[in-house]
Amino acid sequence: MFTGIIQTIGQIERITPMGEDLKLNIACADLDMQDVKTGDSIAVNGVCLTAISVSKSHFEAHVSKETLSVTVGLGCTQPVNLEKALRLSDRLGGHLVSGHVDGVGKVVLFEPLGDCWKLDIRAPHAIAKYIAIKGSIGVNGVSLTVNSINHDVFSINLIPHTIKNTTLQFLKTDSLVNLEVDQVARYVERMTLWAEEND
Repeated sequence: MFTGIIQTIGQIERITPMGEDLKLNIACADLDMQDVKTGDSIAVNGVCLTAISVSKSHFEAHVSKETLSVTVGLGCTQPVNLEKALRLSDRLGGHLVSGHVDGVGKVVLFEPLGDCWKLDIRAPHAIAKYIAIKGSIGVNGVSLTVNSINHDVFSINLIPHTIKNTTLQFLKTDSLVNLEVDQVARYVERMTLWAEEND
């Protein structure tokens, strides 16, 4: 589990094909790797990956064909948001994030709004029903609050700190992003369907 509070911006430095899968070599920037060991999970642009080797400055992760088919941002050398897995003693500053991407969204608007930035994203229709005003959503692994939603397009305001400390600063119109909806919405839907089926 993760919180959606990005700890550093890393860099995918090398990509090695492994059949239809990929092995990524990722530079960790200033991420403290002292408590990370082989087999631990690290969220990379919101995607939960297993570290298959670890050093002070880098880690490697194996990305399956299936993961590549339902996410974006892992198949090229570029900056990525990094977050180590949540420990039971950690503060939950964002919201509970699993690192399992629900769908890929497209940026339809990204523009300054005073000192902040306005970000509008079109979500896949199948997951738009889980997005609620003032609810939480993960965008490339960043925990954000939804300000408004109109059909499949939801709007977010990004403060300067978020822009400076995440890869969201590199977004532009038509950029694709990994989306993870709030897990609570999925549980509510499942409980509602179960109640209807067993009424």
